[in-house]
Amino acid sequence: MFKLSTLLAASLLAASALAAPPPLSTVSERSGFLKTGRYDEVQALCRDFEKRYPGRVRCWEFGRTPQGRPMLALVASDSGALTPAEARKRKLPVSLIQGGIHAGEIDGKDAGFLALRQVLDGQAAPGALKGQVLVFVPVFNVDGHERFAAWNRPNQRGPEQMGWRTTAQNYNLNRDYVKADAPEMQAMLRLIDLWDPLVLVDLHVTDGAKFEHDVAVQVEPVHAGDEALRAVGRAWRDGVAADIARQGSLPVVFYPSFNEDDNPASGFTDGVSTPRFSTGYPLLRNRLAMLVETHSWKDYPHRVRVTRNIVVSVLERVGASGAAWQKVAKDADARASQLGGQSVALTWKASPKAREIEFRGYAYTRTPSEISGGLMTRYDETRPELWKLPLRDEILPDLQITAPKAGYLVPAEHAAWMADKLKLHGISYRVLKAPLVKAAVETFRASSAKRGMQSVENHQRLDLQGQWSAEARDVPAGSLFVPMAQPGARLVMSVLEPLAPDSYVAWGFFNNHFERKEYMEGYVAEEVAREQLAADPGLRAAFDKRIAEDAAFAKSPAQRLDFFARRHSSWDERFNLYPVLRTDVAP
Repeated sequence: MFKLSTLLAASLLAASALAAPPPLSTVSERSGFLKTGRYDEVQALCRDFEKRYPGRVRCWEFGRTPQGRPMLALVASDSGALTPAEARKRKLPVSLIQGGIHAGEIDGKDAGFLALRQVLDGQAAPGALKGQVLVFVPVFNVDGHERFAAWNRPNQRGPEQMGWRTTAQNYNLNRDYVKADAPEMQAMLRLIDLWDPLVLVDLHVTDGAKFEHDVAVQVEPVHAGDEALRAVGRAWRDGVAADIARQGSLPVVFYPSFNEDDNPASGFTDGVSTPRFSTGYPLLRNRLAMLVETHSWKDYPHRVRVTRNIVVSVLERVGASGAAWQKVAKDADARASQLGGQSVALTWKASPKAREIEFRGYAYTRTPSEISGGLMTRYDETRPELWKLPLRDEILPDLQITAPKAGYLVPAEHAAWMADKLKLHGISYRVLKAPLVKAAVETFRASSAKRGMQSVENHQRLDLQGQWSAEARDVPAGSLFVPMAQPGARLVMSVLEPLAPDSYVAWGFFNNHFERKEYMEGYVAEEVAREQLAADPGLRAAFDKRIAEDAAFAKSPAQRLDFFARRHSSWDERFNLYPVLRTDVAP
């Protein structure tokens, strides 16, 4: 059973829908927030907002989906700055708010249109659009939005029908920020590069357990990224959470997923998303990101109301403080440009230390299921309970890498596709016009390379172990030099450091270099082995020691012959060699 305030709010929304619909209302609003409209409504509203608010709203097509649908954004400001050039000229902070990255989680579309109309009409956040530009993307995953049906989200209450989580090509866009495979993500990254938003707000619906809390509001930088910008992130997060709490919400500021699936007593662990996610990506560009997750077991009118309140709060707070925050972000750009030679954290982890929190849940039982054969949790929503649970939210640096003093060298054979990726991310580089001969560089050789057992987002992931070491190597003309001395230095390291969790190595873009292509026939290796043993008595001792200490090696004819093949001049010295180099001297 829902709280009385939730039911009253839903009733008020439904009653307003029975009255004469206001101009620019949505199917959702007119239905009492029981339904959501199709994408043709977004296209019509985008045009109609522009007509109704001339000089204040612009309808912007920023891309096309694989199925040919327009990707639309509404640009709104009371400053008259409706282009990226004007926003930069006037030094206005830009707020990018996106709905429908997972198109079944569509609260953001309907809440965003409602909030935008109310703000433009002066009914909410008065004056907030004078000192900022809003770029509102109602639906990011447009093709997925049109895969429309009931029960596309079986763990969610309403609307009656909704879109699908993934794109027509079955990409999960909220795993694609760094690798940027999907055309939709490529369009979004170009939009981000054009507008350079100070804040990105990603509107979702979570699922999982049943409890009273109705929304999670997570922000980065808070735990990671630039230190000064973390203070801004905390102020923004806590301010928005306080705003919506005053309006009756029960927010949490971590992702409320249990440490053990389906076991509330296990508690929660906070963390920092890797840059494949919307909250892990902007902090590497020294910008702010907010992940909003309304709770799927609250009904659609409640979720739309909460999301609308968050959008209004974001606009109010960016309108009031955005200019000061933007100054901190620009200073963070300058600090990032000085990271060469410093230790940089590429991943973060929670400390084992936990603190006890009070969490508003429901009475539940955990009993064996005759269906699954395992323990199953059953919640009683008529009996609220105050749970006392452990929360691990002290976040510490995990993988730390010393950055190259100058930057990275991408060899000519990988320059074309890598340049396209770097452009999407706003990363600067230059093309070497002349070769480097025996340049003093660092190379990374993998001591082990483990491939994922199944594909992930159309990639076979690769987990490497190894280290950088100094070498002298030739670098051909046409190679790319990617400097550390740029605002996106953390992002540079995240895509080019081979041990980073979302690097292009980890996503399998370089798998060819970790596949052995040339082999020595067994009978040839046999002859080579005898020649090597005859020439080097010390090799016999090493071979015998390996046999004595490594049972698997001793039993494997292939491994034993390979022992000698690796010492032959025909061995491929580039096997397991990462082709990207590091340099401490700019070429």
